[in-house]
Amino acid sequence: MRNIFTIYKNDWVRIFRTPVALFLIIALMILPSLYAWFNLKASWDPYSNTSGIKIAITNEDKGAVIRDKEVHIGDEIISTLKENDKLGWTFVSKKEATEGVKKGTYYASLYIPKDFSEKIGTVLEDQQVKPEIEYTVNEKLNAIAPKMTSSGASTIVQSVKESFVETVSESVLTIFNDAGIKLEEELPTIRNIESKIFTLEGDIPQIDALSEKIIHLEEKLPIIDEQAQKLLALEAAIPELNAASENVLLLEEKLPELKKVGEGILLLQKKAPELEQAATKVAELESHFSEISETVTKAVTNVEKMQEFITTASGSIAEIEQGINNGQEIAEVIPEFIEENAEAFETIGPVYKQNLLIYQNTADAVHQYATSVKTGSLFDQEITEKAALLKTQVQTSIDSLNRSITLFTTLNTANGDAVLQQEITDLQALQTNFTKEKELLGTIQANNAAELMALSQEAINLSTAMLNRYDTQTAPAINNALSALKETAQNAGADLKSAQESLPKLKEVLNTTKDSLTLAQENLSKLENNLPAIEKEIQKTSSIIQDNMADVLDGIDKAADFYTDTFPSLEEKVHVAADFVRNDLPDAEKQLSKVASIINNELPGLEDSVHKVADLVRDDLPSFKKTLTNTADSIREFEDNYDLGEIISLLKNDINEESDFMANPVVLDEHSLFAIPNYGSANSPFYTTLSLWVGGLLLISLLRVDVRDPEGIYTSNQIYFGRGLTFLTIGFFQSLIVTLGDIFILKAYVANPVAFVLFSMLISMIFMTIVYTLVSVFGNIGKGVAIIFLVLQLSGAGGTFPIQVAPPFFQAINPFLPFTYAINLLRETVGGMVNEAVYHAVSMLLLFGVIAIIVAVFLKKPLANATKKTAEKARSSEIIH
Repeated sequence: MRNIFTIYKNDWVRIFRTPVALFLIIALMILPSLYAWFNLKASWDPYSNTSGIKIAITNEDKGAVIRDKEVHIGDEIISTLKENDKLGWTFVSKKEATEGVKKGTYYASLYIPKDFSEKIGTVLEDQQVKPEIEYTVNEKLNAIAPKMTSSGASTIVQSVKESFVETVSESVLTIFNDAGIKLEEELPTIRNIESKIFTLEGDIPQIDALSEKIIHLEEKLPIIDEQAQKLLALEAAIPELNAASENVLLLEEKLPELKKVGEGILLLQKKAPELEQAATKVAELESHFSEISETVTKAVTNVEKMQEFITTASGSIAEIEQGINNGQEIAEVIPEFIEENAEAFETIGPVYKQNLLIYQNTADAVHQYATSVKTGSLFDQEITEKAALLKTQVQTSIDSLNRSITLFTTLNTANGDAVLQQEITDLQALQTNFTKEKELLGTIQANNAAELMALSQEAINLSTAMLNRYDTQTAPAINNALSALKETAQNAGADLKSAQESLPKLKEVLNTTKDSLTLAQENLSKLENNLPAIEKEIQKTSSIIQDNMADVLDGIDKAADFYTDTFPSLEEKVHVAADFVRNDLPDAEKQLSKVASIINNELPGLEDSVHKVADLVRDDLPSFKKTLTNTADSIREFEDNYDLGEIISLLKNDINEESDFMANPVVLDEHSLFAIPNYGSANSPFYTTLSLWVGGLLLISLLRVDVRDPEGIYTSNQIYFGRGLTFLTIGFFQSLIVTLGDIFILKAYVANPVAFVLFSMLISMIFMTIVYTLVSVFGNIGKGVAIIFLVLQLSGAGGTFPIQVAPPFFQAINPFLPFTYAINLLRETVGGMVNEAVYHAVSMLLLFGVIAIIVAVFLKKPLANATKKTAEKARSSEIIH
């Protein structure tokens, strides 16, 4: 380390002892600064002195008339340029301009042709033609001047554009304003039309349906013609129609009778199960008729025998009565009588039961008759005839009831019994019922048929109850009474008085039974005589029933359904039809006559119109619907994206303000980040960096990097570091002079002056280390490498132009050049520092310095001999020192 400082001290002692050397060292400290200062001053603010760049302007525009207004765009351009001093606008003829540009008098020329204004006016015509300004530039005069003149030409074009846009937009906006006012006035009409379009679009299905109906109507025209002919025929048949209408009125009159028939049909339907049961019974009756005939014959025989028994018994009673009168012994006669006529007494109960069946059948016949009358199933004649027959039958039953009441009264006298008394009461009630029925049958009508139905139903219920209790109650009571009566007669013995009282009772019982048997015998005899005819009728009826019952029942059901379901509406329709006949038919006939007249006179023209409308539907309606749908869709799309009210408001805005906005739609709001006031200050990082490298090159060109050491007391590394300190010291002063001169002499803008000076010193030390190492290690070859580095760094460090616009090679080497980080570091101090950028640049510069020192430490000694020999060979040329 001592040897290093010894070398460093000796260097400066020699410099100060030698005035020439000292002068040279001071010059080497100052010369790099001059390089930077002159370059910076020369390009300090070139764009503020462009008025000296002459551009020839030639205007031959003759103007034009646009919308009855004379315009001269060329003259307006000239007036604008005369107020613009950014370039040296010179107004000359076209010939002078051409010659001047060619000879270099003018850097460029602008020629405004004769039809310039006229072509601008074509913006309002169907075919637009863009006007042209002819621009000619002499690019050999200077590399930058064409760019400046081009900027000036662009300024003119831009000015014309702005003026043009402002003028045109003002005219257009005036039209828009008028349109906006008109639109606002017509807005209700527009909304109305829009609403109708939407409504019409919504009615397309109905239109389609109507269209189909029109086509269908056209297809039906032949049928309409046919029906029209029928209407004409109907008009001709009006007399016959009037005759038919009389029948409608007659039918209305007969409706009550039809309703009666319907009620009868419903009753038949209800009785259908009974009819089917009756049909079954008829069939059974037919199959057992022989048995019935035999039974009837036997019944006749039995009745005759009973009559014989009763007759015999009656005769015996007469003999007993005569014997009693003649004084014959009662004790012998009465027991013998009772024993001999026991069979006669046994017939009393069965005969009474037969009478009950007759009462029940009479009540049932009356009930069926009353039901038929009520439902209207019988005609008036049938009502009268059947009433007469039933009155006879009822009277017969009343007479029989009288006998039955007498019988039970006698029996009850002989043997008082509650059952017998109840039977007497019921027989009397039944007799009273039949008496009322007989009276009603004499005056029977539909209005009192319900009363007869109620009476007959009561009689049915009473007779049925009496039949139901006969076997269990009545028959035993009869037998008990007869037994008591016979016992009384037998016990009378010789008591003549008791016998005389008992015999009339027995006689009354026998006589009552005899009368009942006589009635039964008459009925059975009639039945027996009529059996052949009845059998034939039963066979015929059975055959008819079997063949037709299903159809009859089906017919009854259908008729009932018709009466239930259809007849009410039919009845209503008949009434409506009758009302129509009475009230509306005359007018209808008049209208029919009018229609007939229309058919004869108007129908041909109507058919022609239908054909035309149908042709319209087929040929034009599809395109109309498509147009309508597209229009509605366009309106909806417009309303989805735009507000007509806002458009109207926009159209009515201030014309001058909007015109100015269209001419200058964008205002550039500039914000200068790390602002630098002039071009020279902005370039100071580049030229300062360049001067420091150049300073290093000057030192290695004029100063020695080796140390004379005849005794060999210094090592190569000591020589490297010792002489290197001398180079660094000179580099220190170089950086100090150039940076202070930038700040205080050139007045360059520096945001952070202290950092600017300090970082320049750091850069100088790094550059000096690199350059010094190249020469110290590689000799003259190192000098060449240092110069090559300079050349590469001038283009590849992005000092004047952004590296992104450089060729790919320079972009590729940019990250590996010290200049890149030195310039960036000084730019941070000039414009404003960002710590990250500073740290990065400083780190990279230190890295370059460390690499240079490592190269020197490890390569200087190994390459010392080779470097020495190369230097000696170079000196032997007597050109290179």
